[in-house]
Order: sequence, then C-alpha cells, then structure tokens
Amino acid sequence: MKKTKLVSLISGILLGCSVVQVQAQEAADGVAPEIATGISDRTMQTAEKFMISAANPLAAQAGYDVLAAGGNAIDAMVATQLMLGLVEPQSSGLGGGAFLVYFDANSASVTTFDGRETAPFAATPTLFQDEQGEKLKFWDAVVGGRSVGTPGTVKLMYETHQQLGSMEWAALVQPAIELAEAGFPVSERLNQLISNDTERLSVHPDTKAYFFDADGNPHPVGHSLKNQAYADTLRAIAERGADAFYTGPIAQAMVDKVQSAGNPGKLSMADLSQYSIKEREPVCVSYRNHDVCGMGPPSSGALTVGQILGLVEPYDIAAMGATSVESWRLIGDASRLAFADRGRYMADSDYVPMPTEGLLGPAYLAERSALLSGDVALESVEPGEPEWDHAMLLADDESIEFKSTSHFSIVDADGNAVSITTTIENGFGSRLMSGGFLLNNELTDFSFATHKEGIPIANRVEPGKRPRSSMSPTIVLKNNKPYMVVGSPGGSRIIGYVAKTIIAHLDWGMDVQEAINLPHAVNRFGTYDLEEDTGSTSLAIELEALGYEVKVRGLNSGLHAIVIDDGKLMGGADPRREGVVLGD
Repeated sequence: MKKTKLVSLISGILLGCSVVQVQAQEAADGVAPEIATGISDRTMQTAEKFMISAANPLAAQAGYDVLAAGGNAIDAMVATQLMLGLVEPQSSGLGGGAFLVYFDANSASVTTFDGRETAPFAATPTLFQDEQGEKLKFWDAVVGGRSVGTPGTVKLMYETHQQLGSMEWAALVQPAIELAEAGFPVSERLNQLISNDTERLSVHPDTKAYFFDADGNPHPVGHSLKNQAYADTLRAIAERGADAFYTGPIAQAMVDKVQSAGNPGKLSMADLSQYSIKEREPVCVSYRNHDVCGMGPPSSGALTVGQILGLVEPYDIAAMGATSVESWRLIGDASRLAFADRGRYMADSDYVPMPTEGLLGPAYLAERSALLSGDVALESVEPGEPEWDHAMLLADDESIEFKSTSHFSIVDADGNAVSITTTIENGFGSRLMSGGFLLNNELTDFSFATHKEGIPIANRVEPGKRPRSSMSPTIVLKNNKPYMVVGSPGGSRIIGYVAKTIIAHLDWGMDVQEAINLPHAVNRFGTYDLEEDTGSTSLAIELEALGYEVKVRGLNSGLHAIVIDDGKLMGGADPRREGVVLGD
C-alpha cells in the first residue's frame, strides 16, 4: 500500500469508521473479491525498495517515514514500537517485552534478541498460589501488581539501535512524543476493547482516568486521546536512552505502583537496573527447501512451529489442498503432538535444561511424523522422548496464555529484515498505568502450579526467570536470503496461525495476503477450533467424523507478513485487525 492510500484509512478512523469499513469501500472500488473469511479481505500490496506491515495505520506510518528518510529496519522498528505503545496500548508498549528476529544483510545471517520480561528477584514458585497452596483464579492473579514482570521492550529497542541502527535515537522517539501531545483518534477497535474491559480497567484510578470520560464512559470512536505522561516519559528516554527508564524517577514510579497496588507485586529497583537483553542463536528447521528461523527458548514459538512443519513435511498436503479435511487432520494432529512436547519440555533454557536439538532432530521428527499415517484423529497424544544430552524428569505445564500482543514485519532498502512480536500479555496487561503506559501481566505466563505428583514443572516461577511464550516472530530463508517475514499475536494460537500461513504460501501457492486471509483452523490440545463466520466451519462435520471435538469461535489473529521474491516486496496485513502495509 502506498503512502497516499493510507490517507483514506486514517481519514476513515477520524470519521469514526473502522479500517475494515474503509477496506470494504476499497473493495467496492475495484479490489479483488474476498476469500470467504466473513470479513472484508485485503489484496496483496507490492513495493520495490522497502516495506512495513504493522498492526495500526499510525504506527505503520511512523515506520514508513523512517524508511523513506533512509533509516534501516532497526530504526523503523523503534519508531513503530513507540507509536504502537501509544495508539494500541492494550497490546504492547514500554511496560512489556518483545522477541526480535533480525536478518543482517551485511553478514547474511539471522540472529535473535530476547527482550522478554523477567520474574522479580523476590518472586517465589508459589507466587500464584494462596496460603493453602491452591492456584489463584486467573483474574485474581492478573489485575494489580502481582503479575508484573520486569519490562524489556525499552532496552530491546535501545540496545539493538545502538548496535544496528543508523539514525539519531532522539529523532526516532520524536514522532510518538508529538502525537501523544497532539492526540490521536480512538479507533473503533480500541473503543470496543475498552468497553469490553470496563470493570477491570476501572479498578485503578490512573487507568480509569485515561480510558474513560468524567462520567465513566469509554472515550468514543474518533475522540482525540492525548497522553502527556507518555510524552514526558518518551522525552526522558530520548535524552537519556534506556537508563532513563530503568533507573531514576520513571523506574521508581513503576516500582511504587506495583508494590502499592491492591494486589501488590514484587518488582524492585534492583530488578529494573539489572535487567538485560540477550542475543540468542535462532532456532531453524528445513521445510520445502526453505529454512524457517525463529525465536528459541524462552519462546516455544520456533520449536513448536518447526515441529509442526517437520511432522507434516513427509505428506503431500500440496496435492491435498487447502479445502481437504485430510490436510487439516495432518496439520491438527501435528500441532497436538508438538504442543504435547511444548507442555513437557519448553521453558527458559537459562533455568531449565532443554532437549532443544532433540526436539527438531530428523530421526525424532520422522518417528513422531509416522504417528500421523492413519486416517482418523489420534485417539490420544503424549509427549515424545527426544534425544537428551543428560537426564531430566519434568511434568506437564499448567499455564494460561491470552490472545493480546502485536506483531510487525519490516524489510529495508538494504535487505535487512525485522520480525518482532511484542506484548504486555493479556489485553491491557495488569491494568496498572505508570508514566502514561500500561504495565504487563507477563508473570501469569508461568505455570501457577510448581509440581505435578512431585515432579517439577519446567515453566514454574523462579527469581529472574523469563516465562515461556508462544510468540513466533519468523524469518523464512531461501538460498540464505530472507524470503518471508511473518508473525502474529494470539496467545498460544500464535503458533498455529504462523504455521498455517507458511503452509498456505509454500504448499498451497497462495500469495502472502491470501495466506493471511485463509480462515483459521487450530488444534492445540485436542479440540479443533474453527474460525466463526468463515469457510473453515464447512470442515466441522468431516472433522467430527474423524473423531475430533470441534468448536466454532472467534480466532482474532494479527498476522503481518512480507514476502521477498524476484526483487519485489509483497506484503499482507490481517483483515481481522486494523493494520496496513506500506511500501515504496
């Protein structure tokens, strides 16, 4: 989508229309017919120099402007993330964390940066249990300070920029400062999300004062929402870098808010001052003559996506096609097998030894893939026994992961690529605000139980540990060059959304936007979730006949992807949210 096309999108928001409504008008003006998703679909956008696909038009514009001014992918990432934290506060921001997968064109290599939140040093394994040792109810754990982990996003942005950026840091922060002070229009999506969460957002006075008017009503669509506190925080970060966030008054205000909340937490000044970003080797798997690379532990994303792809590769699902129930039987049961391993083995590998190589070993994948050779749903699914370099006994996880989060993909004019998934976990996080931004509830991604029948759970809470995540920012390589940059929000369903999109493009020949538009069908733990009001519901009877329990439900992904082929950039943005693609 060219910059001029964005004008109609932003104008639509200002007038109180959703991006989907504006896109529907574009369809009436000649955009290709929709693929039956039940919502207004979009067509693939193309460019030659650079491209960004992001979850909000204003954030995408911020990244586009940086790229157009000669900035690189890391520069554009900073500007985009800071704007997302303002205009899409429910999903990500300064108070959260992120995983970044980066292709460096100079070295022709992929690396990953772990900006995941950490458990406070004072946290214990029983953080989410009551005095009787019983697990807390989820919402009793979330709202307030108990669920807040040490944020990582600011350090991720700053340190990757110091290492890889090309533009002046303060210049990248300035656009978000200006919009925070001038005000941005409340979108239909933000208004609806505020309305749906009114009770929890009203618990804490600062949060209530920001999202609601004097009468306690959510700010209406089109209302110009200003955030001077956010602008002040950003101004300090622009001047002093990450130190302004992790030490001094901004840090102290976060700690005070977490520790004084009605459901107090453990975050301390020491947690903030000692937080560090970790550069990690990517986890890659070969699929259809491509290398699919992503974020390793503490993310389960690359391992689980890699297992799904590795398990289905021996089967000719390209010939079966996207409408075949047999294709979805294979994908669904491959996902169930991968999720069984995820629940048993995957956690922060800095704390828990993991069979990372064994989980993607060719012999192990072949053994697990053979389980799919029947013609009905697997009756039961258990974790496998991958090769270990030591012995370790672990129990299955009991964590809950919700579907908020955001993702954006960037390719710059020099061929550098960024795939970043960013989050404060549940929509609106802990519901605590400090310095104009929401604080995460990331600690609830840990298992609330510590042991099962006396056997420890890998993803239990431990001081300084990073909770396991399903975020799956991915870069697919072809001939050692980026071919596809993709990722999504969506809780633990992220894994299925990303795997589906890769399969739809590489196996079923869909262009990147068609692959994103394709209705969702996701199976993690036995129940087959089919996306409501879409063509996937036509699979229900056949899937039930194969032995699956089926549930039709909303599956609100936020896939944003770019394909690079034959010197062209081809981008897609998920029609289920309000994002756009911009390129030149």
